Amino acid sequence: MQPRAMLVIGASGGIAQGVIETLALQEPDTLILAVSRAPQSPGQEKARLRWWQCDYSEAQIAATLAECAGVLVAEGCRLDRVVVANGRLHEGELQPEKRIESVSAATLLSVFESNAVVPALWLKHLHRFLKRELRGGAPAALAVLSARVGSITDNGKGGWYAYRASKAALNMLVKTSAIEYRRSLPALRFIAFHPGTTDTSLSKPFQRSVPEGKLFTPAFVAAALLARLDDAMASQPSEAAQFLAYDGDQIPW
Repeated sequence: MQPRAMLVIGASGGIAQGVIETLALQEPDTLILAVSRAPQSPGQEKARLRWWQCDYSEAQIAATLAECAGVLVAEGCRLDRVVVANGRLHEGELQPEKRIESVSAATLLSVFESNAVVPALWLKHLHRFLKRELRGGAPAALAVLSARVGSITDNGKGGWYAYRASKAALNMLVKTSAIEYRRSLPALRFIAFHPGTTDTSLSKPFQRSVPEGKLFTPAFVAAALLARLDDAMASQPSEAAQFLAYDGDQIPW
């Protein structure tokens, strides 16, 4: 049997790092293809890890995927899982808006760029890449990091305008692309994944309000994400895409 391979996009983030570490421990034969804007840090080297630095322009996304395809051929591996883990909540003066008066065009554009536009560009270029890599109809799964606050139905608190709206936009992009992908790749499962509050730099300023037992380690979330991917590959969901929490619960779109 061919060894497995997994592609992790946004690999320098906390959850993506947890996925890489968990895979390296639990699946030492799995080839990990990692892509991020940041270069690979010293100490991150692993025998079955290949890392690409990419500025997320369309030209570099296409070139990076072409190089990934070459490595998969050279290593004789079968790609069956993809995670798109890009996202932003805060940075410097950019903070979640508590009131409509705090909304600005600059914040909206910046947050939408990270949370919706960049993942959409990856979904665009992954289409051709995966049609080539997933020949034969073997099950595969693609997860994009979303958030429960992106659920329009579940929004009972308001606030966090740019982040909520960008994640809602991401969910629509995932669901729409999943419908198109399904025509040529019926065995590929799509997941918009809610990780819960994870102990990473993204959640640091907001951890004091997290209920006891609901702040998760990146390792816990990584294991949950890998389990949801495996569950999806073993199932035949009626919908083209699922919006799932870390524990497998369905979240309303």
